[in-house]
Amino acid sequence: MRLTKILMQPRKKKKPQLLEAASKTRWNIVRGDTVQVIKKNHPDYGKQGNVMQVNRKADRVTIEGINLGVKRLKGNPNLGTKGRSIMKERSLHYSNVNMVDPVTGLPTRVSKKYLEDGSKVRVSKRSGAVIPRVSETYLKYIFLI
Repeated sequence: MRLTKILMQPRKKKKPQLLEAASKTRWNIVRGDTVQVIKKNHPDYGKQGNVMQVNRKADRVTIEGINLGVKRLKGNPNLGTKGRSIMKERSLHYSNVNMVDPVTGLPTRVSKKYLEDGSKVRVSKRSGAVIPRVSETYLKYIFLI
């Protein structure tokens, strides 16, 4: 009886944000990029920071020092540790941030082009400058992974 009741329940629908994220195949923002918050009513509007994490399944980015929120950690009386609260970065939707132009330092949109040697690069729409990708070794040094 319980099994038939479970099987008769309607299936849960996925959120539209997740469906949109699943349909994407290209992302301009990668880990290590410098971005600026462009959402007008966000408390951190206009602030810049480095991308720590990119969640492509949900189209969200976590930026160093931006969108901080309280995270409460439980204490363990057996070990003698107390519970405490820390400030931790929370994710933002990728549409609320823009890449920072390496020449002007202002937010810009990104296009992709091929160089003469055949390599694909990201190009700033504001100044036309090439936006370099950050190397993995540098990322490990920055974020201490």
